[in-house]
Amino acid sequence: MGTGTSSGVPMIACECEVCRSTDFRDNRLRSSILIQSASTTVVIDSTPDFRYQMLRAGVKKLDAILFTHPHKDHIAGLDDVRAYNYFSKKPMQIYANEMTQMNIIREFPYAFAESKYPGVPEIQINPIDQEPFQVGDIEFTPILVWHMRMPVLGFRFGNFTYITDANRIDAAEIDKIRGSSYLVLNALRHEKHISHFTLSEAIDMVKEVHVPNAYFTHISHQLGLHAEIDAGLPKGIRLAYDGLKLCI
Repeated sequence: MGTGTSSGVPMIACECEVCRSTDFRDNRLRSSILIQSASTTVVIDSTPDFRYQMLRAGVKKLDAILFTHPHKDHIAGLDDVRAYNYFSKKPMQIYANEMTQMNIIREFPYAFAESKYPGVPEIQINPIDQEPFQVGDIEFTPILVWHMRMPVLGFRFGNFTYITDANRIDAAEIDKIRGSSYLVLNALRHEKHISHFTLSEAIDMVKEVHVPNAYFTHISHQLGLHAEIDAGLPKGIRLAYDGLKLCI
């Protein structure tokens, strides 16, 4: 749904070659994925681009939103679940840890007020921690990663693991990734960053967990042109791009 970092790509007011690129793969909305099984549709994170992402993908039914952490580029679009409330006549189910729940309530207090204004989002919070949980016919296993000092949740479902906004993963949590066939992992740029994996660090992590198919996301314009960076990656590792579909 989106593979860009918090500023998106192109970045406002930037004239670098990536932001001026005509390659559609260099246009990146904020990071999110859509997961669909035979009966269940889930999105991980409601970015500031949530409305457009849902329209672009033609998502008519959404059962739940899972949240990785409470940074603005991962929660800001939550208000737009109002459309799903209207058509489904049900609250939107969201799954978040305690820290993220508190931030969502603070950012959208009108959705949780005792006396609600007509038309505000209807949201049902489902607390999660590090125990596996079920949404429809999909089981999710949270994976705790570190975004500098902030705990962030990645998620494994079946043979697929999704991790964004991380620069450290403890050994016990790395073990939860092993055995995956697919790994989506953040790779912000080449230069060292205080809270994100660099490209080389992300490559090293893929090699450590021995996942055969890896896709990098949460990408900055500083990483470089998609075509050039993707062509230089090791076998089995690719840059993700908006609209990429994987059947697992």
